Formats: sequence, structure tokens, C-alpha cells
Amino acid sequence: MISKENVFGEFVREKRLALHQEDKNYSLRKVAMRIQVEPSYLSKVERGEQPPPSEAKIVLLAEDLGEDKDVLLALSGKVSSDIQEVIRKRPALFAQLIRDLKDMPDNAVLRIIREVRDGNW
Repeated sequence: MISKENVFGEFVREKRLALHQEDKNYSLRKVAMRIQVEPSYLSKVERGEQPPPSEAKIVLLAEDLGEDKDVLLALSGKVSSDIQEVIRKRPALFAQLIRDLKDMPDNAVLRIIREVRDGNW
């Protein structure tokens, strides 16, 4: 179970350990080496003793674990820099859009995404 206090670290640990069950290349040490951090640092992040790493390290971690980078960034309390740039162009509109979408069911949100992507207005 993931606690609110360490959502990011516990999520990463659960995913890494699940992968490690099938592939020993997902040990703490090997994952840390691939994302270019010290194993002790990654261990502390997983246990909530350190805050989540930088956006760049989170992206590397997401790629290594086969997870969505935006999900990991959101769990860390961060928003990717490309999305921040988009929001900065029309902050009031995007803030309103997100507030309006927050209680909509996933299928409704996905429908809106498809309509925007396909240009069906």
C-alpha cells in the first residue's frame, strides 16, 4: 500500500521490486547505476528519506522501469517542463480546464482528448 507521505518512493520501489522478481537487472544498485545516482540515494528516495530526484532523473527512472514519465513526475509533485511551458502560454485557460476536468470520469476525459487530437470540433 502506498502512503500519502511517500507516494513517489513507494511506487518506484514496488515497480522496481516487481521487475526484479523477473529480472535481476532491476536490483537497487543496477537501476541506480543506469539512472546515474548513488544506490544509497535511490534507497533513501524509495524509503521517503530523500525527496524525489530532478525531472531529468525521474524521466530516466521512468524509462528504465517502463513507466509513464508524466505519472512519475505527478507522483513526485512535479510537472514536466514541456507541460509547464504550454501552461505558461495560457495559464488561466489551462487552470480552468484542469479544474473543470478533475471530477469528470476517465472515459469523458479520453473522449475530449480524442476530439482535440483528431480535430473533431
